[in-house]
Amino acid sequence: MKIIFAGTPEFAVPALAALIAAGHEIVMVLTQPDRPAGRGMKIKASPVKTLAMQHQLNVFQPVSLKDLTVQARIAELDADVMIVAAYGLIIPTATLSASRYGCYNIHASLLPRWRGAAPIHRALLAGDAKTGVTIMEVVPALDAGAMVSQSVVPITEVDTTQSLHDALSAMGAELMVAAMTTLEKTGLLVATPQNEALVTYAHKLEKSEAAINWQKTAVDISRQVRGFNPFPIAQTMLKGDVCRIWMATARLGNAGIGEIVSVQDGITVGCGEGLLHITELQAPGGKRLHSQAFVQGHNLQAGDFFTSSSH
Repeated sequence: MKIIFAGTPEFAVPALAALIAAGHEIVMVLTQPDRPAGRGMKIKASPVKTLAMQHQLNVFQPVSLKDLTVQARIAELDADVMIVAAYGLIIPTATLSASRYGCYNIHASLLPRWRGAAPIHRALLAGDAKTGVTIMEVVPALDAGAMVSQSVVPITEVDTTQSLHDALSAMGAELMVAAMTTLEKTGLLVATPQNEALVTYAHKLEKSEAAINWQKTAVDISRQVRGFNPFPIAQTMLKGDVCRIWMATARLGNAGIGEIVSVQDGITVGCGEGLLHITELQAPGGKRLHSQAFVQGHNLQAGDFFTSSSH
């Protein structure tokens, strides 16, 4: 089929790769304009553009899709279908309906739960037992389209936003290829409307949410740490410096708020309820370290304290 693919970050790369591998004709790749990134803030192509260029695909990077000349350029391709995966720009109704079979999206949640900007983070932070991917029709309202298919991923006590992102990204690619196979064979994708009564919104992450409050339960802090890995990273104060915590799980037990009770095989810290077992952390300007290396390098001992961030 003739497909327009709209996507920008790493999440969208497996889907584009899978559609190419399945033999579809990608007539255009829409991706956001190149932007400064990394420490040097050098102008960088999106991960989707990088893959598209490797396959010599037609790449188009408008700042907005509202421009009528942009819409005309998309419409004249006479595509069979448009596929969206974390594109990041609002798609006008004219563009949604420009392709023969409309537009379908890969959304990283089990809709109608977690519509919006940060579904993977919010599922983890809320303590959901599972998440997943939904293939859905794209409509003008945010993530409100009817659902074509879903697949579930259980959330374990060691999952991070990164690990779930990678699992859901791969799963979304598989589901979308399967949907396109059905569409090509039958000319139809059966879709079920979302139950509006069950909708929750995954609001964009605020950096302020990364600050650890040791009065909270160890379970909540563990979710915060894992939900904010790989960005923006949960942080706390240690000996007057900001310390970033990359990996931590909850354990039973009690100790003083923020008190380090053990540095053997991980750093164990008292919380409002339960103990937080930290296995990966990072000092300012330092590398991300396993807890044992961190303990040795920073002379950390039982009786030292983490304190809630001053930010």
